[in-house]
Amino acid sequence: MLWGADIGIDLGTATVIIYVRGKGIVLQEPSVVAMERNTGQLLAVGEEARRMLGRTPGNIIAIRPLRDGVIADYDITEKMLKYFIHKVCGQRLFFRPRIMVCIPAVVTTVEKRAVVEAAMQAGARSASLIEEPLAAALGAGIDIAEPSGSMVVDVGGGTTDVAVLSLGGIVLGESLRVAGDKFDDAIVRYVRRVYNMLIGERTAEELKMKIGTAFPAGRKESMDVRGRDLVTGLPKTIRITSDETYEALAEPVQAIIQCVRSVLEKTPPELAADIMDKGIVLTGGGALLHGLANLLSKETEIPVHVSENAVTAVALGTGRALEYLDKLGSKNSLLSDVLLKDSRGRR
Repeated sequence: MLWGADIGIDLGTATVIIYVRGKGIVLQEPSVVAMERNTGQLLAVGEEARRMLGRTPGNIIAIRPLRDGVIADYDITEKMLKYFIHKVCGQRLFFRPRIMVCIPAVVTTVEKRAVVEAAMQAGARSASLIEEPLAAALGAGIDIAEPSGSMVVDVGGGTTDVAVLSLGGIVLGESLRVAGDKFDDAIVRYVRRVYNMLIGERTAEELKMKIGTAFPAGRKESMDVRGRDLVTGLPKTIRITSDETYEALAEPVQAIIQCVRSVLEKTPPELAADIMDKGIVLTGGGALLHGLANLLSKETEIPVHVSENAVTAVALGTGRALEYLDKLGSKNSLLSDVLLKDSRGRR
C-alpha cells in the first residue's frame, strides 16, 4: 500500500499509465470504462472494460471518456481516475498523494482545469500539470535544461505533440489531434470504402499493429480480417496486405509530417542546427507504427530516433519531474501554472 506517495499519471486517450515515486511504472491499462446504462454503476475499468468494446448487451455501455487528448466525459474520467488511484494506493488513503498529470502541449484553460479538478476529486492532495512534450523528453533521457535545442514528437492515442525544447521549456510547439486513434479510423474507412465491409476499432488496431506500415514498400505481410458485409449484412472474411494499410494510413501520417515540418520551419537557426546534430526523438505508442520513423527522416532529412521506452516515456518523464518538483518549479517553466488548492485550502 502506497500511502501519501507522489504519483505521475499519463492520462492518455488510449492508455492510462501511472508512475509512483520510488516504485516506477505500476499500472498500464486502457482508458476504457464499462457502465450500467440506466444506473451509471461502474462494472469494469481498464483491460477488462476494453474487452467489452463492441460486445456489450443493451444495458451495458463500454466507453472511452477521453477523446483527442482531453476529457470528453468529466464524471466518468473522475471515476476512472479514482479507480486507478485506489488500485495503486489501496482503498484507505490516509495521506492523499500529490499527483502530476500530463496534458497535450496546446489545450485551453478550461481543459486544463478539468484535468486538475478530476485529479483532485479522485483523491489528490494537490494536482499539477506537465506538458506532454516536456514529460516525453524527460522520459526519453534528454537533458532539457541545457542551452541546446532538442525536438520531440510524441505520437499518442489522441494527439501528436511536436515541440522544440531548450533551457527547460518549450520554444515552439504544436498539438495535432491526429494520432493512434485516427490511424485506426483511417483503416476502418479504407476497409469500408474498398471492401464494403464494416470492422470494429479493435480489429483496426490489431491490423495496424500486426501488418500496418507508414513507409512505402516497407513491409510485406498480410492478415485475415473478419467483419460484416454491408451489402448482405452477413459475416465476411477478407485478406488485407501491408501495402493496403500504407494506402489507408497515408492521410493521417502526412498530417503528422506536415505538423513536424511546420514547427521546423519556424525554429530559430541555432536551435535547428542543434536538432540536425541530435536528430528528432519519437515517443508515444504511435511511434511504434512500422516505418513512421523512416518516413519522417526521409521527409525532413533529419535523423529520427525512436525512444527505447516509447510507450511509457511520458509517464516516466512525469515521474522524473515529480522527483525534482520543487527545484524545477522554481527555476523554469516546466510545471504548469494551473495548480489548485486541496479541499482544506492548502497548497
